[in-house]
Amino acid sequence: MCGFDRAQVATPDDAWARFLRALEFQSVQEWLGLPIASLISFFAGLGCVLAAFLVGIVYSAQNQAEFQAVQLRRMQWLMNADVAIVACILLKKSGTQRS
Repeated sequence: MCGFDRAQVATPDDAWARFLRALEFQSVQEWLGLPIASLISFFAGLGCVLAAFLVGIVYSAQNQAEFQAVQLRRMQWLMNADVAIVACILLKKSGTQRS
């Protein structure tokens, strides 16, 4: 380290801070180019897709009736995801005006 400027040496804390800044709400909003309402709907849709995936892992079916119940829950989560993604699309501000 002799002869090196301390500011030039990247520390793990600097890399962690850059990573956390990239995950800030404003950074994600600018990166995706979505308004706040649309971004919230987008994340709600992603959460619903994740929940639909996790339903099959959390609940194990022992018989046909339980299997159908798990599949029904999965369909409900996926329908919620569809609604959230459609809301995301509808809430997005378009750059061009229709005449």
